[in-house]
Parts: sequence; structure tokens; C-alpha cells
Amino acid sequence: MRTTETTRVLLLPGWLNSDPEHWQSCWEAQYGDERVEQSDWNWPRRGDWMARLDEVVLADPRPAVLVAHSLGCQLVASWAEHSAHTARVKGALLVAPPDTEAPDTPPQLHNWRPIRRTRLPFPALAVISSDDPYCSPERGIQMAADWGAELLMAGHAGI
Repeated sequence: MRTTETTRVLLLPGWLNSDPEHWQSCWEAQYGDERVEQSDWNWPRRGDWMARLDEVVLADPRPAVLVAHSLGCQLVASWAEHSAHTARVKGALLVAPPDTEAPDTPPQLHNWRPIRRTRLPFPALAVISSDDPYCSPERGIQMAADWGAELLMAGHAGI
């Protein structure tokens, strides 16, 4: 899936953004996918990130595919629960959703609690690894099920 005349790919990085070597940055450089820039990557506020995603989705009449990593997955779930513009999304790729309800979650992410678990109104694929330091496989599998996402277990990918 790539940005075309009829569809665009929106990259949703996680907390602290994606560095130049990250797969999302590589996709942006290689395929021209559009990164959704946030005003604060260090202290992400859920409402601010949701409002920004709404702005980007509405800025272009073409439907979008959301490609989220880490906290970007929680953004998709939160945004989809509240936005009136979800019909503009054709689908989502959700890679390594973090467990923001875990006891060791950094304080910068506490406003991402509780995790939104409403079924997504568009097709989604969740990619979960068995050794993700920010989410146990069991929690990742449960989030994917709650969201109605197809599940892909990536093994020991460390994502």
C-alpha cells in the first residue's frame, strides 16, 4: 500500500517519533509516505494527537491507510473511537501496540490510560512480537481482538 492518486499512506510514529533508521522513516524516504507530525513528541497528549490526526485526515479528500507504530497504535484506537471522519480511512497497520496500562509505563504516557478498546470501524492488521519490551504478547493479542484487528505474530522481533 502506497500513496497513489486515490489513496495516501499516513505514518503514525510512537512516543519520541521515529529516528532516521526506523522502518517508518525508511518508508517515508523510499515511498513518499506522509508522516503525521505532532507538536510534542516528548510529552504526548492524547487529545492533541487525536486533533492533529483529524486535521491531517481532513486536509486531503483522498482516503487514507494508517500505518502506526507503538503509541501510534493507541492513537488510532483513540481517534477511531471519537472522530466523525473514520469513513475516510480504508484500513490500518498496527505494529507493536504498547501496554500503556502497565505499572512501569513512563509518566509521560499516563494520559494514554485507559487503553481504548472499541472495535475499529475499518479493517486492521496488528503485528505483535513475543519479546516486545513494552507489551506482553497476551496484552497485545487482547488489544488486537478488542479492536477487531487481524493478528500477525512476528515471533522474536523485538518490536
